[in-house]
This record gives sequence, C-alpha cells and structure tokens, in this order.
Amino acid sequence: MTLFDLPLDELRAYRSRSVEPADFDAFWSATLEEAGTRELDARFELRDDLGLVTVDVYDVTFTGFGGHPVKGWFVIPAGTTEPLPVVVEFIGYGGGRSLPHAHLLWASAGMAHFVMDTRGQGSVWAPGDTADPVGSGPSVPGFMTRGIEDPATYYYRRVITDAVRAVEAARSHPLADAARTAAIGASQGGGLALAVAGLVPDLAAVAPDVPFLCDFPRATRVTDRNPYREISDYLKTHRGRAEQAGRTLAYFDGVHFAARGRVPALFSVAMEDLTCPPSTVFAAFNAYAHTDKQIEVYDFNDHEGGGPFQHAVQLTWLPRLLKA
Repeated sequence: MTLFDLPLDELRAYRSRSVEPADFDAFWSATLEEAGTRELDARFELRDDLGLVTVDVYDVTFTGFGGHPVKGWFVIPAGTTEPLPVVVEFIGYGGGRSLPHAHLLWASAGMAHFVMDTRGQGSVWAPGDTADPVGSGPSVPGFMTRGIEDPATYYYRRVITDAVRAVEAARSHPLADAARTAAIGASQGGGLALAVAGLVPDLAAVAPDVPFLCDFPRATRVTDRNPYREISDYLKTHRGRAEQAGRTLAYFDGVHFAARGRVPALFSVAMEDLTCPPSTVFAAFNAYAHTDKQIEVYDFNDHEGGGPFQHAVQLTWLPRLLKA
C-alpha cells in the first residue's frame, strides 16, 4: 500500500474542521456528575489460580455509567508493599480485557497496570466480560452508530464515562499511587485515553497510539475501512441524517478532548493506516493543548502502528514522567 493521506509536512500543520459544541464542557460535566452520584464500589479479588508467579493479579469490578458493572484487571509486581505508579490501559475496538497473562508488560517495568474491559465488546480479537445493558435505535452492526440520534444516548457516552471511572477505580487500590497515573491505549484505546486526558484534571501523562475516535468529519470521508465505515453505511441508509449524526459525534471527538489535554503526551501515527488515517491522528495531536507532546511516525505501517517498537519508546518515556 502506498501513502494515501496528506504528506507529512502538511499533516504537521493540519487542523480539523470538527466544530466543538458550545455546551461540550457542560455536557461532560453533567454526565460525570451524574455518574458520581453512584458509589464506585471498586472490588479487587486476588487471583492465585493463574499460574503466574512474577505478578499478583486482581479481578476487578467497579461501577460505570448508569450503575452498570464494568470488569478489569489490576496487575502488579508480586510481593508489592509500597504504592506504585499506575498505568490505566484502554482496549482497541472489538476487544475485551482478555486474560491476565496478556498484560505483563507494565508490571514487569515495576508499575501497577489497570486494564479496563469495554462494555459490550470482547468478541472479535480478545475476550471480554462486560455487558452493555443499554439498547439503541436502528444501527449498523458494530458500535459506532448505537444511539447516534442523540449525544445523551450515544454508545461512547457510556464507554467514556466508564473510562473516567476506571481511573478512579485504579487509584482506589492501596498499592496505587494516585499522583502518578498515566492513561494509555491503542486505536479505540488511544481515543479513550485522549478523552480521559481531557476529563481527568490530574493525570501525570497520556500515551495514545494510532488513536481512533478523532476528527470524525474527515475520517468518515477519507477512509472506507471499518469502524468509521459503519457511520457511512448508516448515513447511506438513513439519508438526510448526516447533520444530526455529526452533531452527536462532535461531543465524542478526540480533537476536542485533546484541546483540553493538561499533561505530557506521547502519540504515535502510522502513515499507511487506513483504519485511523494519519490526518485524523495529527488533528488530535495538533490540537493537544499541553506543550510537552511528541509523536512517533511509522512511515510504512498500517494500523498495527509501531507495535513493540512503540512499547519500547513508552518504556523509556513513561518512567521518566512517573518517576518509576
């Protein structure tokens, strides 16, 4: 595959045309205030039946959007007795929290690692355990158009609220140092990390890899690959609803969360990425408010991005910020 998006010099100057809703902050403030009226009720069950000897694993359940239970894993170096920096990770589209042995990297680096399951997902490439008990109007198969008629009913309102609550849950464990918390994730997970960076005021760092959920106006026109294609297919059938859908999506656009980013950020982008086109990633990066930001560019990669090479960059970048 050859390069299909803007050249790199233009990407570094590119700005999204996504229009921020006038009540963006009020919408999210009300959403999180409502969520906060429910007890977090974060429960950590130590699992000693997994055959893992270098880490301690906790099976986590906490209260997310609407009082719904959300699952997670909390993984720490075995025998930890003092609070550790916390890496909160969000999962890519279609995947769930998987099994604990899939999450050994950050505990191996001496950190606590909290992995949030994604409601309703977890049946494509990694198993999940969290239901989404909320229904929706007519939608295209997948998650991108569930409840798209209104921001209040849109699927990602629930997931982003879960993500904010996941940070709270991770910090509630006595072996987590709340002052040293980072949010990370790739693809959908990167989009959720950006949302958390815009909504949680006291993180220490954020690392969104090839982030999804950014610059919807361009994404839905520059690529025909799913998941963005789900939106195009919906509008192909529901003619005349583009303005309504665009209004909803604007409340969930990573570009607007990035504009509220208050902490150092490490992005990555893949120049041949048809799932999350480079211009949509740069739209979020260029909008990111904090001046301490950097982006790793992988010239010949598709949506796999930097993979282990990006992990290697993170393994030097994050400990510096978290003083691990």
